[in-house]
Amino acid sequence: GPIVADVQLQLSAITDTVVVSASYVDTPRSEAAAEVTAFTRQDIETRQFTTVAEALQFVPGMSVAATGGAGSVTSLFSRGGESDYTLVLLDGIKLNSFGGGFDFGHLTTFGLAQVEVVRGPQSAVYGSDAIGGVVQMRTRIGGRPAASGLMEVGGYGTTRLAAGTTGTRGPVAWGLSLDQVRSKGWTDVAPGTADRVTNDDYRASAIAAAADWRLNARATLRVDGRFGSNERGNPGPFGSNPIGAFGGIDTVSRGTNDFGMAAVSFTHEWSPALTLRARTDYADVRSSFVSPWGDSQARSRRWTARGQIDRSFNRVVSATVGAAIDGERANSTYITGATSEAIPVTRTNAGYFGEVRLRSASRLFVTAGLRAEHIVRGAIEPDPWAWEPRPTLPADRVWSVNPRGAVSYYVRTSDESAGNWTRAHASAGTGIRPPDAFEIAFTDNPALKPERSRSIDGGAEQSLAGGLFVVDATAFLNHYDDLIVAVGRSLQDYSRYRTDNISNARARGLETSAAIRTRGGLDVRVSYTFLDTEVLGVDGGQAVAPPPFAPGDWLVRRPRHQASVDVTWSRRAVTAFARAGGRSRVLDVEPNWGASGGLFQTPGFAVADAGVAFHVGRRIDVQTRVNNLFDCQYESVLGYPAPRRSFTVGVRLAASR
Repeated sequence: GPIVADVQLQLSAITDTVVVSASYVDTPRSEAAAEVTAFTRQDIETRQFTTVAEALQFVPGMSVAATGGAGSVTSLFSRGGESDYTLVLLDGIKLNSFGGGFDFGHLTTFGLAQVEVVRGPQSAVYGSDAIGGVVQMRTRIGGRPAASGLMEVGGYGTTRLAAGTTGTRGPVAWGLSLDQVRSKGWTDVAPGTADRVTNDDYRASAIAAAADWRLNARATLRVDGRFGSNERGNPGPFGSNPIGAFGGIDTVSRGTNDFGMAAVSFTHEWSPALTLRARTDYADVRSSFVSPWGDSQARSRRWTARGQIDRSFNRVVSATVGAAIDGERANSTYITGATSEAIPVTRTNAGYFGEVRLRSASRLFVTAGLRAEHIVRGAIEPDPWAWEPRPTLPADRVWSVNPRGAVSYYVRTSDESAGNWTRAHASAGTGIRPPDAFEIAFTDNPALKPERSRSIDGGAEQSLAGGLFVVDATAFLNHYDDLIVAVGRSLQDYSRYRTDNISNARARGLETSAAIRTRGGLDVRVSYTFLDTEVLGVDGGQAVAPPPFAPGDWLVRRPRHQASVDVTWSRRAVTAFARAGGRSRVLDVEPNWGASGGLFQTPGFAVADAGVAFHVGRRIDVQTRVNNLFDCQYESVLGYPAPRRSFTVGVRLAASR
């Protein structure tokens, strides 16, 4: 179920969580000026979250859209932004593809110590792709030597096996996890047809490892790695069929992804007030897709190096300065050159950043940062054989400066009012997302610019009953500029290129949450998000928008209303949860032909889950849960039915010495 750290972390100062995603340094959540949601390992296990996407569904301001069951393409929309506007990090390693896209369908929770979500643009901290927010996952490492395991079987022929170990011995800390998921997927008759669904199966396996070596009292070396693969069939959109374009179950199409990534980081504390941090990482993702129309391959590689210096001047003021560089390279069967052979698209991003932090008497917390980004895209040879031939694209250079500021002020502290407190908070910033490989490869625009965002938010958080009841409300306003669109005939008066930065959009809304924690082990959390999105006119023509949209239309797959309720109860040997979440109707595209097939409404829905775990031994839990408790028939994405009611039973093991 959902858990909002803005609420939880203030309920008990003893468990105040340290977050790393809202600034350049680790910061207690109670002192973070940005709006952050955090899920701890206990939160994940109590609510039996199996994927990160399950947890993100209940974060205020976040909308998750999945095209089916286990392993299906799953997108995240942050505060009305696009699905490629959220930066995704695992222990600091960037997981996004070239251009910011990311599929949340394969991220499992086993082995994670914490998941952090920062809302609003964070390009001042992370550079490009953090245009709408950040999701960072931290793996478990260190502590008393321990081993853990998980075995589950459930509906749709789903099985899950996982095992791991963590611990510390002398100067070395480690963490290791292995996770494997198998699912047969939908094997019943497609809704409203006589066709039986096949080719909906899924398999995934991953191994993650981390080691931390304390070289001496002041220096630490850390190594992280993650490797794995996944494969899923693609039967097509066998649900809603608004224009009758679905041609039947696709029994051939399936995609495979193989990935590997590694990082080395070094930290040296020159003095209690001065710290040097350096890291380098590499990520490589290979994808292949088999379809009735032929096979295709794609590959995305990224190398990153980063260094920063953290300086504390006194108890009030601290600062960070540094630089980072990353090189990206994308290949695809469909991106070809003068000889019809596949050619790479390359880009180098160099960022130079600084941040100042102010902490005044445990009441006022201010963060102000700035990052200058130098983005260089390599030259691309022409493609004279394409449906619309591409000319030679010379190397392109863009400078971008992105500021960000955030403030958190405790109007009343818990010391002043018997455990009650009042916090006001606000932030503003800008973000940037350079074009992805296909946007670059299929344009005749030699200077296609990055998409940009401008954002501001503000709100208040109130604690009552000594911290047992907390309510929070945050209003936000985002503007998205220079959106990349295919011009087409209807927009030729506004651009001489086939693709250009001429579209804009706006999103505004209100995020609210409330939590009650009782001394009897009952924890109740409620959240509601109101989101108002609007397609704006193209630059130079306020009465025109990219077809099939018109100015004033909603943005696709962004619900106007979204709400959730999460209840957990723990008493001696029993831990139980119940949660419900839902959204209003959304605007979507025709599932077979996309936007060219027209725009349609996908109805709203509400879905509930419940589960219980029994502690049958000191280190053994037997757990069971029901997903889609009331067997709701709905689609998160138009044309793709969501899984119906399913039962899961499993055993969680833990051992330490």
